[in-house]
Amino acid sequence: MKTDLDYVAIGVFAFFFLLVTVMGFLAARWKQADVKSSIDEWGLGGRRFGTWITWFLVGGDFYTAYTVIAVPALVYAVGAYGFFALPYTIIVYPFVFMVMPVLWNCAKKHGYVTAADVVYGQYGSRPLELAVALTAVVATMPYIALQLVGMAAVFGAMGLKGEMPLIIAFLVLAFYTYSSGIRAPALIAFVKDIMIYIVVIVAVGLIPARLGGYGAVFQAADADFKAKGAGSILLADNQLVPYATLALGSALAAFMYPHTLTGVFASKSGNTIRKNAILLPAYTLLLGLLALLGYMGHAAHLKLNNNNEVVPALFKALFPSWFAGFAFAAVGIGALVPAAVMSIGAANVFTRNFWKAYVSTDITPQGEAKIAKMASLIVKIGALLVILLLPTQFALDLQLLGGMWILQTLPAVVFGLFVSWLSGRALFAGWAAGLVAGTWVAWMDGLKPVHNWTIGQSHVGVYTGLAALALNILVVIAVQLVSPRHRSLPVA
Repeated sequence: MKTDLDYVAIGVFAFFFLLVTVMGFLAARWKQADVKSSIDEWGLGGRRFGTWITWFLVGGDFYTAYTVIAVPALVYAVGAYGFFALPYTIIVYPFVFMVMPVLWNCAKKHGYVTAADVVYGQYGSRPLELAVALTAVVATMPYIALQLVGMAAVFGAMGLKGEMPLIIAFLVLAFYTYSSGIRAPALIAFVKDIMIYIVVIVAVGLIPARLGGYGAVFQAADADFKAKGAGSILLADNQLVPYATLALGSALAAFMYPHTLTGVFASKSGNTIRKNAILLPAYTLLLGLLALLGYMGHAAHLKLNNNNEVVPALFKALFPSWFAGFAFAAVGIGALVPAAVMSIGAANVFTRNFWKAYVSTDITPQGEAKIAKMASLIVKIGALLVILLLPTQFALDLQLLGGMWILQTLPAVVFGLFVSWLSGRALFAGWAAGLVAGTWVAWMDGLKPVHNWTIGQSHVGVYTGLAALALNILVVIAVQLVSPRHRSLPVA
């Protein structure tokens, strides 16, 4: 892909980047009582976000810049198998509709800010709280780093080389997040999502027309996959189970991350969450249209250094510089929104479940907000260092492991909302078993997300995270059955 400096695209990108930067700092005065008063105000917006704000915020931090770059890249590389992200973003919303309002009610009633707060409140177990908190922070760090991968792809397409553009972008992000908290990404998400919708609608309408229509796009992709002997525009028989388990496991894990839970906890009511579970599938349509860009990359006969370049290369090759700059700005801003929410979510976890639990048990609400602000800066710097000092593949591998790890927190976070007979000891044992076994299997498989199991003469691929979750639940039940009976805890 040609990488000469494109001054028109850079100018358009800079305009929108400056626009959202100003909005980020102004957000400190938006819908707030006193942003400095508590972690509830800084980290959750006072739990006052209505349906539309929550829709943009959750959609903004769920559909990230790396999603916009990575999903078409995966489809470009392997074909139909890369579309597993579509059923997973359909499966997840019934789960959100049923579970998240109950979790929100529990958090609102008791003033919980994180999933680990909920776990400690339910079971009174510091080890289980620490396990959930550690898993959340470790799983989130590479996720933030991968937003930089998405941003680096568009910087490269504009001809901006080196590390300085990434450093400047994340320093700006760090400053306005420190100042405005969750309100900054919530406000910016309006601009980001509108821009993404415009880009996708234009792309799926005009790119195929310039490439001979969708028939020509699918034919070109099919011919390329057959020529290289890998990938297909249709799922092979041996891909059906891996595809289904990846979709199911990813759906169950998606709302265990601190950033997605932060959007849930910031909602003003359980009914707001239910409305969003109905409205958010609109983003799934967007994701499906984005994924098609992977096939269009074959029809355009792009020359790529790596698969992550397919979306920027398409816009650079087929659109004028001004619209390419607009598209790059949409992707770049799409990195800032989730990265901000992720860092806030991780900072909330550090403040509540590490600092308050073990360092300063009598910390004031104002002190919590101050610690959370500092922690959010440290999290961003850590993510930046991961990308600058380590190979990108390292962050990608960690993120794949992170999805499996965060899935092991689901029993501890969710089961206690509906049943009162589980103990913290049993849930901790299940978490440890799932985490250790899942990590070992993933490591033996070369950090691939799917493990092939031999059943008689058959070989079946299953998402490692889902298999680890099954072991987790079995261990929880077994330990609970052999443990002395404890007084039942009240259901939230």
